Amino acid sequence: MDFHTAKQFLQKYYGYPDFRDGQKKIVASLLEGRDTLGIMPTGGGKSICYQIPALMYQGLTLVVSPLISLMKDQVDALQTAGISAAYINSTLSGREVNDRIRAARGGELKLLYVAPERLELDWFRDEMAQLDISCVAVDEAHCVSQWGHDFRTSYLSVAPFVRGLANRPILAAFTATATPEVMEDMQRLLRLQDPQVFVTGLGRDNLHMSVLRGENKKEYVLDYAASHTHESGIIYAATRKEVDDLCQRLQLRGLAAGRYHAGMSDDERATSQEAFLYDDIRVIVATNAFGMGIDKSNVRYVIHYNMPKNMESYIQEAGRAGRDGEPSQCLLLFSAQDIMTQKFLIEQNPQDGERKHNDYRKLQHMIDYCYTTKCLRNAMLDYFGEEHHDEPCGTCSSCTDDREQVDITVDAQKIFSCIHRMRERFGVSMVASVLKGSRAKKVLEYGFDRLPTYGVMNGRTEKEIAETINVLISEGYLALSEGQYPVVRLQSAAGEVLRGQRQVAQRVPRPAKASSSQRRNTRDVSPSAVNETVFEQLRLIRRELASREHVPSYIIFNDATLREMSVACPQTEHDMLHVKGVGEVKFRKYGRPFLEFFQNQSGDAGPEEY
Repeated sequence: MDFHTAKQFLQKYYGYPDFRDGQKKIVASLLEGRDTLGIMPTGGGKSICYQIPALMYQGLTLVVSPLISLMKDQVDALQTAGISAAYINSTLSGREVNDRIRAARGGELKLLYVAPERLELDWFRDEMAQLDISCVAVDEAHCVSQWGHDFRTSYLSVAPFVRGLANRPILAAFTATATPEVMEDMQRLLRLQDPQVFVTGLGRDNLHMSVLRGENKKEYVLDYAASHTHESGIIYAATRKEVDDLCQRLQLRGLAAGRYHAGMSDDERATSQEAFLYDDIRVIVATNAFGMGIDKSNVRYVIHYNMPKNMESYIQEAGRAGRDGEPSQCLLLFSAQDIMTQKFLIEQNPQDGERKHNDYRKLQHMIDYCYTTKCLRNAMLDYFGEEHHDEPCGTCSSCTDDREQVDITVDAQKIFSCIHRMRERFGVSMVASVLKGSRAKKVLEYGFDRLPTYGVMNGRTEKEIAETINVLISEGYLALSEGQYPVVRLQSAAGEVLRGQRQVAQRVPRPAKASSSQRRNTRDVSPSAVNETVFEQLRLIRRELASREHVPSYIIFNDATLREMSVACPQTEHDMLHVKGVGEVKFRKYGRPFLEFFQNQSGDAGPEEY
């Protein structure tokens, strides 16, 4: 199929002159009729990769999507752009389902969204067998793997469903995050045939990643949200109790905040989510139950009040910031208590030993990320096995940490020597207790008070010693065994340090007074060099249109499009169509009020006077 036509459709329906680099390869692969696996970051434009080919295929594209809210969001956006699409899920009556299947059979739809559970129903498979299905696109495809972070058994029905069709369609699978192990599972369990696999830049330049340790979490969150009342944000917490408490505190501060967790009724959750999507509330506090169905493009910050259970969850949740490409903050507030919380949650989850073993392994990778002094973006890319240049990003909290590096080789030798003398059989807390010189019962029972290394770091607190041990773990000098009670063990690099062949450096702990400056460093991200007054006026026009159409504001035009408008100040239809994100169809439906605004302004003042 003609790639030039694909670019024309992209401009016409989406308002973009060309595909991003990652999108080009995936779209070309699908237009060649190849099974394709795309690993793209949240906000990387995965949906366009199968929606544009769907417009060019002769038959229907069936999209397997995991959440009702996600389906509705996608279909609303497609219909707004003038593309014929529908969904089938449990919110519809039997008559509505039949009407949509009839429309698909009559060739009236180009895309049909369904939940994976539908593929397990005999009657549904029979109905689909009568349709001309050109492509099956599997969204959130990592759900097919038990080693992924959202394993969903219904995804295993995709391959049998495809195998049951008279003519095998093209298979396209997409996800935001996947380790090499999960990638192999997706190809095998979805039965992709000789697929082309594309992993495109998980590290997004517009996201500023920060890990903050030692902060007063409640004070930090309340202060941050109060300083960003004009921006949309998500605050993730580990437990329902923390969600309720934080939401209440934000509301008492006079902030437009909502909450979302599994302990709320379906109606309560739906109301909170809708209020957030429509910008009736600016910040939502939630457990990880919230987010997969959210396509909100103007989230300017995501704060993790607690460390997540694994890197996959963290990157997916943090990636909900800045989907429109505008600068956004991803802040992780870490404390040692987070580790205990996540271990408790793992133990409470009924699962087999191998699965639990895997969860502990993933948790340790997450802990290492929180302690590393390396560039956070590079650490993330290393975890997911993506090839990259070693240059630091220059924007994450590790790269912008200007604290002085000090030599801690002697302390490291003391720690390594103590671990060796304890025969590498104990965890971080016990090692820290011995080095501190604790008189705890277990320390004395094992006779550790008689070791030469007992009390050799008594000038430090046990917490400080444990922090240093965890940094040494993250840097590869030490390793932890897997399980609920991990044992700390020496690595070859530690031997080099003990023999005096390698030096170890660590940044000096930040003085308490520098905490506020760190906050300023992570907050002062200028969205764009635009006139904020004009931008806010454009948002009011957008909000009025969205209210009339009963869709979230960002489905009309996202913030990045409005910012470009405020700089370009279009005076003609031709000018408007050159603004990224407008497009012919959207201009006809929504462009006139924005154009009239600029035309009226031009009669009174030049752009610089707005």
